[in-house]
Amino acid sequence: MLLCLLALPASPFALADAASPGGAVAPIMAQIDAGHFKAADTAIADALAQPGIDADTKTALAFQHERMRRILLDFTLSADEVKARVRESIPDLTDAEFAKWDAAGLFEHQVIDGRTLYFKRSPGNLFRISPQAVARRAVQTPITDGPMESLNAHQRAIYHAALGEHRSSVLPRRVRMTQTLTVDADAVPAGETVRAWIPYPQAIPGQQEDIRYVASVPAKHDIAPASAAQRTVYLEKPAVAGHKTVFSVTYEVTLLAQYHAIDPAKVQAETITPELAPFVAERAPHIVFTDAMRAFSRKVVGNEKNPYRIAQKLFAAVDRIPWAGAREYSTISNISDYALHAGHADCGQQTLLLMTLLRLNGIPARWQSGMVFSDDGTGYSNIHDWGYLYLAPYGWVPMDVTTGRLHPGPGDDKALEWFYLGGLDAYRIAFNADYGRRFVPPKQHFRSDNVDSQRGEAEWRGGNLYFDQTGYDFDWQIHPVSQGRNNN
Repeated sequence: MLLCLLALPASPFALADAASPGGAVAPIMAQIDAGHFKAADTAIADALAQPGIDADTKTALAFQHERMRRILLDFTLSADEVKARVRESIPDLTDAEFAKWDAAGLFEHQVIDGRTLYFKRSPGNLFRISPQAVARRAVQTPITDGPMESLNAHQRAIYHAALGEHRSSVLPRRVRMTQTLTVDADAVPAGETVRAWIPYPQAIPGQQEDIRYVASVPAKHDIAPASAAQRTVYLEKPAVAGHKTVFSVTYEVTLLAQYHAIDPAKVQAETITPELAPFVAERAPHIVFTDAMRAFSRKVVGNEKNPYRIAQKLFAAVDRIPWAGAREYSTISNISDYALHAGHADCGQQTLLLMTLLRLNGIPARWQSGMVFSDDGTGYSNIHDWGYLYLAPYGWVPMDVTTGRLHPGPGDDKALEWFYLGGLDAYRIAFNADYGRRFVPPKQHFRSDNVDSQRGEAEWRGGNLYFDQTGYDFDWQIHPVSQGRNNN
């Protein structure tokens, strides 16, 4: 593995690492995407041997070497191993049936140097993306989703409170959250310092307020400023032989639900000011207006001119993409393009695809991500991504295309179908106001996730500690809301 320090950016909004393609790196990225790993290794070695190679290019080449290693951690199964796992649910699966499903793209795989390797989550993902496979299961157990996937009392209460109180932020709840990051025992030599970054809430008026640090392990900590686009708490701890290295952060935050009652007739095309210009622009590598993206947009949008109606069409189109467990974001060279073609996508992939399509149509869109939880007694929590779009005259309003369109019942207002195109529940904490931004303080080595920041990151002087060496957890309690609210 190639290791190197990343040069600090002049701006805190610089990319998280060297994932963006450069002149010398783009052909190597294409080789990796095509599965030519041996050729890419040779090309990397040849490029590094060139005289006068600059530090940024060296870093970008080192990351492509690391990207291949990570891809091989995601793609670990042979066809026989995939069949064996699927047969745990479909005992009479035939080879011909498997071949038919495989040819239809239902098992994500890559041909790497002549070997066909399958994504380790593809056997389970099959039942997310194929109704035919679900019908073939020997035992019909329900496929569970998050508690907000179906219209519920919380969403109805938000809707009615917002309309009744004539405001968009309602129903505050106070949450005490503890996030833990664990590094495997002996992943780092004893006595070496482990450096950790645990996500911390963004201060967002009307969404997340009165953020209060409570405690951390270890007690010494450094909270990134409120201006950090990907906010974290930085911690250090020595590794002890035979023991896991455990970090945690506890904080309290007041969360508010949102609902913006949008009248399509009042929505108008927005004049793109310098402040909005970045949010309608391409941002390689993950927001690029490719020919395929333009063609998809034309097919979905048609002749529609109203920005809200365009957003509805695009939201519905992306929502139709089946959710499935995702390969690591750092291994994907263009996430929005991947989501457009893979036949499935997770929340961050869907969000980047929708952001790309909205921006392509002149509608400002931006990222938000963090975690979601519940108080239904199940202990449910998950990491999650969503976003915001700008609609004049309403300004920035939230969107969660993965939770997607709801299905109102006979006694419900039909507007609840589009609750998540202009509304958010209060069972989520946003850590990130953007994707692919540097930490404060920055990591010295490559991040495990150079796009998102939810699970926490760790490293030592010998290199990054990837997700196969770390774990994370959330624990929370809901408390009464105090009268005063402020941000920090």
